[in-house]
Amino acid sequence: MSFSKWIGGALGWSFGGPIGAIIGLALGSMVDAMSNGNSSTIYREQQARQQAQTQPGDFEVSLLILASIVIKADGKQDQRELDFVRQQFVGMYGKERANHAFRLFKEINKQENISTRQVCLQIRQMMDHPSRLQLIHFLFGIAKADGLVTQDEVSEIHTMAGYLGIGLNDYESIKAMFFNSSDNAYKILEIDKTASNEDIKKAYRTMAKKYHPDKVIHLGKEHQQGAEEKFRNVQAAYEQLQKERGF
Repeated sequence: MSFSKWIGGALGWSFGGPIGAIIGLALGSMVDAMSNGNSSTIYREQQARQQAQTQPGDFEVSLLILASIVIKADGKQDQRELDFVRQQFVGMYGKERANHAFRLFKEINKQENISTRQVCLQIRQMMDHPSRLQLIHFLFGIAKADGLVTQDEVSEIHTMAGYLGIGLNDYESIKAMFFNSSDNAYKILEIDKTASNEDIKKAYRTMAKKYHPDKVIHLGKEHQQGAEEKFRNVQAAYEQLQKERGF
């Protein structure tokens, strides 16, 4: 499968607006896309079939752009973070599709002054809440790929979460999955230490439902892996509190 054929079949609503402009610049820099003679054709085809529901390709492209912003947040690009992005894509999509995605990512990564706000607002308008939660989870994974989530990276992801319409409790829940502290279990379940045992049980049921892998089934099985990781973190937090409190 050529790159141009992949990109032509991958994108839905994300090919319009500010995200479309970023992808257009990236495609314009890629010899393969131009040599296949399909760059403008892809634009016309995608504009003609805008899709209301988020498709796997829309999630991929959104992920690549936001990942590029996070990686640059601390003023340097660590090879471990780049390797993490590539490994995640290989794990989700297989080597061939991952290679196409990473080629696009490298071109996006060269662009300066990408508007975080504009990109996130487009994603917020078009992407459902569970998928946006999945984006935040993946971005924290990238930030921690070099072993340390810096304050600049935390600040950037927090800003993105706000633009994406992710509430503070949801943001703190996902963030807690990547840090070690005594109250992480409570944060993951979106409760505080004064919660009763019944409150904990109720919170667990709520969070298990919110993070259930089936919530992102429309994105394809590959994206359910990340959802399963969040789900396991919720289970682990609940089991930890069960053990600590003896209920």
